[in-house]
Amino acid sequence: MDLLPADTTLDARDRGATVALLPIGSFEQHGPYLPLTTDTLVASTIAVELANVYPVSRLPPITISCSHEHAAWPGTVSISATTLAAVVRDVAASVQHAGATTLVLVNGHGGNYVLGNVVQEASLGPLRMTLFPTEPDWEDARAEAGLTTTGLSDMHAGELETSILLHALPDLVRPGYERADHVADDRRYLLARGMQAYTESGVVGRPSCASAEKGRAVLASLVRSFAGHL
Repeated sequence: MDLLPADTTLDARDRGATVALLPIGSFEQHGPYLPLTTDTLVASTIAVELANVYPVSRLPPITISCSHEHAAWPGTVSISATTLAAVVRDVAASVQHAGATTLVLVNGHGGNYVLGNVVQEASLGPLRMTLFPTEPDWEDARAEAGLTTTGLSDMHAGELETSILLHALPDLVRPGYERADHVADDRRYLLARGMQAYTESGVVGRPSCASAEKGRAVLASLVRSFAGHL
């Protein structure tokens, strides 16, 4: 799967797409069996699936974002919410100049709360934005794919993310997810105390329930859901 777009300038001209997809991931711990780039890989995979069905163009992903709650684990790198919002707004201005009328923020990291405000402000124009997938999109995908966990319990490196990578990029999933379940549903102080207050491994969820077939079904559901956002 080509997660980076390989278009030439002539390809872009001939396609003439007015909707641009900007995958936004993170560089943060995902337990001992998923890569630090998991959220970027998930967002980019979703963008590929959407571009296979809809008349859109793909942008390369933003690979570092707001992962401060994961700072206790080696490898995690973050930028500020202010910086992330500024980068997205700069990209938006550039794609609008190039002829786009809509920018879709394909977000793979739940901690990028600022993206909701960026989209909210963009509703005033001149470039339309939408944030995808939303929480209802994810919940619909969980139900349609037959996942056994909920979004609350399966917060990080669990059934959902592991399933998507088992389907799309199985060589990047290391052994151990089958025995890494950890549930911590009450995380009311997460933003103040960080993930380390709720998990030693970095996992919150049930990756043992993951499968490649569930990952395929999740992506298929998201492709269907995207029609409403267009």
